[in-house]
Amino acid sequence: MTQPVPFPPSLWASVTPDRPAAPALEGEIRADMAVVGAGFTGLSTALALAERGHKVVVVEAARAGWGASGRNNGQVIPTMTGAEPDVMAERFGAVGERFAQLVSDSAANLFKLVRRLDLKCEAEQTGWFQPAHSPGRVKLSAARVEAWARRGAPVSLLSADETAALTGSRAWYGGMLNRSGGHINPLAYARALAGAAVAAGVSLYENSPVQSVERTPAGWVVSTAKGRVIADQVMMAANGYTDWFAPGLAPRLAHSLVPVLSWQMATAPQPEAVRAKVLPGRQALSDTHGDLRFFRWDARGRLVSGGALIVPFNGAERLKRLIGARLAGIFPQMGVPTFDFVWNGRIGMTDDRMPRFHRVADGLWAWVACNGRGVALSSALGPVFADAMEGKAEADLPVPLTPVRPYPFHGVAKLVAPTLLAWYRHKDAVEPS
Repeated sequence: MTQPVPFPPSLWASVTPDRPAAPALEGEIRADMAVVGAGFTGLSTALALAERGHKVVVVEAARAGWGASGRNNGQVIPTMTGAEPDVMAERFGAVGERFAQLVSDSAANLFKLVRRLDLKCEAEQTGWFQPAHSPGRVKLSAARVEAWARRGAPVSLLSADETAALTGSRAWYGGMLNRSGGHINPLAYARALAGAAVAAGVSLYENSPVQSVERTPAGWVVSTAKGRVIADQVMMAANGYTDWFAPGLAPRLAHSLVPVLSWQMATAPQPEAVRAKVLPGRQALSDTHGDLRFFRWDARGRLVSGGALIVPFNGAERLKRLIGARLAGIFPQMGVPTFDFVWNGRIGMTDDRMPRFHRVADGLWAWVACNGRGVALSSALGPVFADAMEGKAEADLPVPLTPVRPYPFHGVAKLVAPTLLAWYRHKDAVEPS
């Protein structure tokens, strides 16, 4: 029997009801479509395919939501980290414009899916706010509002006074509000999505690390220690965890992103008086710092935040001091909070902050590198990859398909990437107005 993979501790793991584990894969199964990974992308792709009548198998190394999908902050953000919509269109033409539109609609579509399937995941479509940390960044916020508004996004530019009223802080100079965003309990969303997929006819197998994906005369073969799936089409949806359980599974794909630890934290439940003054509208917030400030309330009155470290040694205790002091500075009403939970997970990063979409081979699809914007985008990609696997012309897809390009000296890049935080902090401090 396959040994179950322990679920990493976090706020979400502590408060989210578990679902019965799916069986491990044993023996041979024939399917139309196979999906590797039961995170947001894998589950939303499988759900879309099953709702269209296909026989779909999802094979997960651990449990649904075990990776980045179940460990993130839960902010539903309808933008990319550093890739501007006009740049997407300039770089990729009509496909880039369709991708920008996909991103613009991604948060609204996630909440529509939650309502359609009645997914129990503490979903709050209260908006997402990106405040500007300097006068110069207000100019960037204004440009972003103009660019996203041209694509129909419900965005507006807030003044410094409006920002203070929305956030409860004078730490920022203004910013962009997108009313389609919000936040969810990401692990609850993953588990609910898994339940919806199974109810739609998807065969889910957990605790079944995939060891290889190979093309044979019979079709694509997805192999685990005790079983295999033969399918016409395969979606690789493991992102930053592609090489975690089997380093030899897809090394070129795994080396086409740089995995970085993202740290999340949750305070003790805060008094009602604090919650009435700090983000009283319960928006999700992540600002324009390179060393990002990000916050949102959960359903139990905890402020869920996080931070970044160059060296992870004793990370939880160091972050409690760092982020505790940061929160007290931004929100004096709160004082220095105590933290009940600190956890981390891998996110996939690229040098240009753009995700990578691939037709790896005929019938083999993949995407990697959410760059910290995976919640809304990965859910939006499910129907897109379902279209691709059904044979929609590549030129008509709303994602730019590119060849897999591994980073040279990938091991060195993994070591160097966290040190870029020092550069981000320097830029944050010296940016001119």
